[in-house]
Amino acid sequence: MKLLITGAGGMVGKNLLENPDLSRYEILRPTRAELNLGSREQVESYLDKHRPDFVIHAAGRVGGIQANIKNPVAFLVENVDINRNLIASCHNVGIKKMINLGSSCMYPRNAENPLKESMVLQGELEPTNEGYALAKIMAQRLCQYIMKEDPSFQYKTLIPCNLYGRFDHFDPVNSHLIPAVVRKVDEAKKTGATQVEIWGDGEARREFMYAGDLADCIAAGIRKFDSLPALMNVGLGIDYSVNEYYKAVADVIGYKGGFTHDLTKPVGMKRKLVATEIAQTWGWKSQTSLRQGIEKTYEYYLNLPQ
Repeated sequence: MKLLITGAGGMVGKNLLENPDLSRYEILRPTRAELNLGSREQVESYLDKHRPDFVIHAAGRVGGIQANIKNPVAFLVENVDINRNLIASCHNVGIKKMINLGSSCMYPRNAENPLKESMVLQGELEPTNEGYALAKIMAQRLCQYIMKEDPSFQYKTLIPCNLYGRFDHFDPVNSHLIPAVVRKVDEAKKTGATQVEIWGDGEARREFMYAGDLADCIAAGIRKFDSLPALMNVGLGIDYSVNEYYKAVADVIGYKGGFTHDLTKPVGMKRKLVATEIAQTWGWKSQTSLRQGIEKTYEYYLNLPQ
């Protein structure tokens, strides 16, 4: 089977390529230079030429809360263009199977936790990453509409919780919570700092899954595609406070200092925990503990060129 992975150079894509299950497939993994997903003409031409049997759509503009607040236009427009071009072109060319990756930011900001798949579009989105969320919702609905019009096309969407892991971004401006904490705490230990700053009161709760576990779920989804639900959360089913993540990272790194809180900074949703009943019924569960995931992530960070 010929498998196309968009976003193969990103964290999810690289973790997926490391998964041993994928060795059984012929993999197409075009770089941005080889395939500009912002160009409908290029996307359709590439798909028509290479004719993949299956598409994993993991590409998109991603970033943490600071990047989303600073660049809402780019997060909306670039992701809408990428998603529309890829999904619609697959449909036009006649590619029948796709796993599209959504995001837990698709859920309403005030929805009751845990967040169930049926809650998409049932309330107001979190303003700090609304543009990105709207683009992800559009992609999921487009996949749903295509399947409704012609069931021979099976374009299914997985909604991962927050991710971290190997191949993550550690730039404080563009990174998500855990890689940002790894960098901050590591620098504090190296410089002998006695305090590390936490945005807000640290009581907001988040669910972070090791990216290798998402790769494992995607690999299972390819193997068991016929039984894979059309819309399914991929998460841990448990969450931790921001303060607890800081303490867990400090424990792995060996930082002995304290923490301060900047209550003037934005913190996003108070809680974002996805429901995992559908995934468990399907037969999948995350296997990496928080400590194991942080240890692997920190090892990767230490080996990055400084």
